[in-house]
Amino acid sequence: MKPRRYLALNLFVLCFLALNEICVGKSNGIASESHVLPKVLCEYYNYSMCSESRKNGHEDGCTQQEECSGAEGKQQGCYVLWNDDNGTISVKLKGCFLHDECNNTKCIDTNNKRNNEYLYCCCKGNMCNTNFSWEPKPIPTEKEPPVVKEPEPVPSVNWLVPLCAIGILGTSMTLFLCWSYRKKKYMFNEIPTSEPHSQPLTMPTMGLLPIQLIEIKARGRFGLVWKAHLKGEEIAVKVFPMQDKQSWTQEQEIYKIPLMSHANILHFIGVEIRKAEHPTQFWLITAYHELGSLCDYLKAHTLTWPELCKIVETMARGLMHLHEEMTGKLGEPLKPAIAHRDFKSKNVLLKNDMTACIADFGLALMFEPGKSCGDTHGQVGTRRYMAPEVLEGAINFTPDAFLRIDMYACGLVIWELVSRCTAQDGVVPEYRLPFEEEVGAHPNLEDMQESVVQRKVRPTILESWRNHPGLAALCETMEECWDHDAEARLSASCVMERVLNQINEDLKFFNTGHLIPTS
Repeated sequence: MKPRRYLALNLFVLCFLALNEICVGKSNGIASESHVLPKVLCEYYNYSMCSESRKNGHEDGCTQQEECSGAEGKQQGCYVLWNDDNGTISVKLKGCFLHDECNNTKCIDTNNKRNNEYLYCCCKGNMCNTNFSWEPKPIPTEKEPPVVKEPEPVPSVNWLVPLCAIGILGTSMTLFLCWSYRKKKYMFNEIPTSEPHSQPLTMPTMGLLPIQLIEIKARGRFGLVWKAHLKGEEIAVKVFPMQDKQSWTQEQEIYKIPLMSHANILHFIGVEIRKAEHPTQFWLITAYHELGSLCDYLKAHTLTWPELCKIVETMARGLMHLHEEMTGKLGEPLKPAIAHRDFKSKNVLLKNDMTACIADFGLALMFEPGKSCGDTHGQVGTRRYMAPEVLEGAINFTPDAFLRIDMYACGLVIWELVSRCTAQDGVVPEYRLPFEEEVGAHPNLEDMQESVVQRKVRPTILESWRNHPGLAALCETMEECWDHDAEARLSASCVMERVLNQINEDLKFFNTGHLIPTS
């Protein structure tokens, strides 16, 4: 009877864990009805943003106070992320944290095992993250078993048979229960392979992958992007915190749309929920590209004319695939048209062969045939790349209207690329973001409304660009992309065809011995 009792107890524990997961999910809806908690002050610090201050000897200016913005149903607290290299402490991040489970008044990491050499703690209370420490819990030592007096040898052999049988049976049941527990444990931690109304992931169902995080490569609106290793291969892992779970869900749903895979769309590998981390993290795993985003690449490199054509053509090809509504050759479900809604040079990655691929679909919107856009919030994205109709809140909520918003931003990215091309006359200017000369590095919404909507300002096109026939054609293309009249803007397929025609013209010149200068 005892093995059955243990088995029943084990099943009860597993059912409790499953119900707990369901209750936690439902609690998010209940929490939204609760009152907003008073705001909390936390010490704020960002290692990467303070690099320039550190170089100039102004380390003290890096640490600031941050007032936490509360969310309904969420407690406000503070956190610290740091590493400890043989007693040398290096703080990476400090700031506010919205949570459900951090109730410590002091910021202390008590984990015995360091994950990737980073330590993390959270706490509640004003400025509770000013001081922090790592105090691992002592590993309990096994108590010495009590000394048992050896029983006198039993002369009869008849006792040995039942004793051996009981021992073998007990060992078998113990092994079976351990195997069942491990199997159930992996079932709770497995990678989700399907969502309602979606196709399975490209990865098979399995336990957590042996992924090793190497270094942080980027910080986005919704999380950190890590360079990582998986079985000797380089991959990228985008880590979403608990409060941005909805963005993690949204992005994976876009990647899992049938026929979404394309050479100029970032390759999606899978997702994981890391419950062992504190707090729980949501991982999105993709291919890794060493050259990084267009924005980062253009800051340090110029482009030749052939490189510029290849990047613009493949970027437009990826955007065309995203915008296109299509049916699979073998009768697969329709691929709906998809609007990116945050298209910019930061969200276009560069492969080693100098072709582009589009990434970051956390704000993307898909348009299913026969369905309206619903109550979608229109004013989203990065202010600098917002189209005039987005800035003034005058969006026509149709699929075509959202696709034209992407094309406005595409025109600005083409401007960034042309500005760093060596085919122009004279010295290539330093890299600048669109409108950086007009509104500065950190414009607010009113700045962009005044410049783009009221005065209809666009980034400056230098006269030296128009002296090169190919660059002149691209200047006309970007101007038609960022037209104030949304219906007059080019489609992604038109941009791609124009660039392909220009490449063909270059080949004709090459074959006749009259090649357009490339630098």
